[in-house]
Amino acid sequence: MSVLVGTSGWQYRDWRDTFYPPGVPQRRWLEYYASQFATVENNGTFYRLPPRETFAGWRDRTGGDFVMTVKASRYLTHVRRLRDPAEPVRRLLDAAAGLGGRRPWAGPLLLQLPPDLRAAPRLLDECLGCFPAEIRVAVEPRHESWWTGEVRDVLAARNAALCWADRTGTAVTPLWRTADWGYLRCHEGDGDPWPRYRESSLRAWTDRIAATWAEGLDVYVYFNNDQGGAAPRDAASFAAAVARQGRAVTRAAP
Repeated sequence: MSVLVGTSGWQYRDWRDTFYPPGVPQRRWLEYYASQFATVENNGTFYRLPPRETFAGWRDRTGGDFVMTVKASRYLTHVRRLRDPAEPVRRLLDAAAGLGGRRPWAGPLLLQLPPDLRAAPRLLDECLGCFPAEIRVAVEPRHESWWTGEVRDVLAARNAALCWADRTGTAVTPLWRTADWGYLRCHEGDGDPWPRYRESSLRAWTDRIAATWAEGLDVYVYFNNDQGGAAPRDAASFAAAVARQGRAVTRAAP
């Protein structure tokens, strides 16, 4: 794999008749989604961490090449705010192990930090240290105090990816490479109709990825501009732009 492209979630009612055909019932949306894209960022796990059996059910409903990234529970990031992470990390790993059999067993885990959480490099390092070395962890800080050399060093030492984030076609995080793999979240486009992305913005991100990670290194890209079915359309356009560069990219339906 190289560039893996999908959306942040798949259960959006306004995707009916825009992404999901009228004849596909909601209970089969995941199967349909997996036929169109090879990866998804499961952000529902942020609000409620389901049991292992639910993760196993998702595994069984998707193909063997499907990669599910899991957003960490808000209990770890927003309630505990990274303090005393061992127990919530263990719970997260035990549940998500239901995805078993993948490489390494799923996609990365995403830690999205609260927008009012100021930099705490020691807490971040302690939290990352609770994950086995083979588990990929992406971190999305949202307070500007995190943009320091000390934070960058913590991420690099743990091979954790700084999550690059975009809003309205502009990077809202530093474009650090802190791991041998990458992660990009596109939250809101700058195109018409809102919240679509302009082709020029998508091309700019493909260029940044190509300049930062060599062919063969995995980069996960998820579109979170779900309103009106914008995300799957932009994910497909982004994947096409990557393919035009001659890079390997996962399937993404038009």
